[in-house]
Amino acid sequence: MSFHKIFLIAKLTWITALKSRATLILTLVLGIALFAATYIGWQNFKTQNDQRTKYKALVREKWLAKPDKHPHRMAHYGYLAFRPKHELSFFDFGIESFAGVSIFLEAHKQNTVNFSESSFSNGIIRFGEMSIAMILQVLVPLLIFFLGYKSISAERENGTLKILFCQGVKWSELLLGKIVGIISVSFVLFIPVICITILLWAMLSNWQVSTDAAQRLIFLLTGYALYFIICSCLAVLVSAWHRTSRGALTVLVVLWIIFIVILPKATQSLGTQLYPSPSKIEFNAAIEKELSKQGDSHNPNDPHYEQFKKDILKKYKVDSTSQLSVNYGGLVMAEGERISAQIYQQHQNRLVQTYIKQNSFTRAAAFLNPYLAIKNLSMALTGADYANYLDFQNQTEKFRYDLAQKMNALQIEHISNVKQGENDKPYTISHKYWSELPDFKYQFKTINWVLKNEVYSVVALMVWFTLLMTLLFTITKKLKTL
Repeated sequence: MSFHKIFLIAKLTWITALKSRATLILTLVLGIALFAATYIGWQNFKTQNDQRTKYKALVREKWLAKPDKHPHRMAHYGYLAFRPKHELSFFDFGIESFAGVSIFLEAHKQNTVNFSESSFSNGIIRFGEMSIAMILQVLVPLLIFFLGYKSISAERENGTLKILFCQGVKWSELLLGKIVGIISVSFVLFIPVICITILLWAMLSNWQVSTDAAQRLIFLLTGYALYFIICSCLAVLVSAWHRTSRGALTVLVVLWIIFIVILPKATQSLGTQLYPSPSKIEFNAAIEKELSKQGDSHNPNDPHYEQFKKDILKKYKVDSTSQLSVNYGGLVMAEGERISAQIYQQHQNRLVQTYIKQNSFTRAAAFLNPYLAIKNLSMALTGADYANYLDFQNQTEKFRYDLAQKMNALQIEHISNVKQGENDKPYTISHKYWSELPDFKYQFKTINWVLKNEVYSVVALMVWFTLLMTLLFTITKKLKTL
C-alpha cells in the first residue's frame, strides 16, 4: 500500500470538493451556523450560570440571616438548591433546558426539580436548540454524505475507475484516499470548533483547568472525530456499492433520515410503551398511601408511634415524656423523617429503574445508529444527560435528609418537653446554629463514572468503525470492476 498514492487521491478529492460551488456554499453555511451556535452556547452558559450563582448566594444569605427560631420551623423553612452547569455544557445542552435547575428542600417532603427553561419558553424550544453538538451530530454528516455519495460511483460512471487501476492504484488505496479526502474537508469545520471549544472551556473554567475536565474534553473531541470518520466510511461504502451516483445519494439521504429522525423517536416510543412510568400524581399518591400504613407522626394514637413512645420511655427509664431529658417531639420528627425518606427512596428507585429500562432501547439502538452513540456520549461528557440529572437529585435528597435530621437533633437536645418556665430550656435556639450547616455544593462525577455509564456508546462507535472498515475492504472489493 502506497501512502503517496493515498495522499494524492485525498488531495484530488479535496480540490474537487472545493471547486464545487454547492460544497463551498454548504460548508460556509455550516461554518456560520457553528460560530453562531458557539456564541449562543457561551451566552447561555454565562447567563444561566450567573443567575444560579447569584440566587445560590442569596439563598445562603437569607438562611444565615434568620433570627432565633424553633429548629423544626427552620426545617420547614427549607433550603433552595441549584444545579450548576458544567463548564462544557455550552457545547451540548442535552436535557438542560427540560430538567429544571433548582429544588426546594424541606422536612418530611421530597419535591421535584423546577424552573426548567422550557417551562418559560413559548414552545419553540421543544423543536430543538441550536448548539455546537446539534450541528456536529446532525448537519455535518449531511455534508459528509453530500461529499461522499459520488466518490466511487462517479469514477465508475465516468469510466476513470479502470484507468486508475491500470495506473497501479489499488482498491484499498482508492478507498482510503477518498475517505481521507472527505474527512479533511469536514475537519475544515471541526478544527476551528476544537480551537474555540478549548478557548471557551478554559475561560469558563476561570483558567483553572482540572484534570477531569481536560479528560472529558479529550474524549469528547475524539468521539466526534470518530463519528465523522464513521460517516465518511459509510458514504464511501454506499458509493462503492452503487453503480450510479443518484442511487448512492438516495440511499445516503434515506439513511440520514432513519438515523436522525426515525430511529431516535421509534426507540424512545418503544421504551415508553413497554415500560410505562407513573404520572407525578400517581407517584405521590403511592407514597402517601404507604406512609399512612407505616404510621402518622402527627397522630399521638397511631399504633406505630404508640409503640415508639413505649420504647423511648423504656429506653430512658421514665414514666412520661415530660420526664425525658430530651425533647420527645424531636425524637418523633426524626423517626417520621427516617420512615418517609426510606419509603420515598424505595419508590424513587423503582421509578428510576423504569426510566433505565425505557432508555435501554436507545442505548441498544446505538449499535444500529451511530448518531445515538455520539449523542449519548456527548451529553454525558458535558454533564447534561439524565444520569447527571439523577445524580443531582440524589445529592440534594441526601442534603435535605441531613438538614432535616440536623434540625431534629437540635430540637431533641435544646427544646424542653414541658411548658416553658423560668428555669426551662427555651422554645427557640440561637441563630448561630444555622451557620453550622454547610451550603449545598453539587459535585460532578469523575470521567471514570461517565465512561462506565456510557460504555455502550463507546463500544458502539468502535463497532461501527470496525464493521465499516471491514466491509469496505472485503465486500466492496468484488464490485470494483462493475
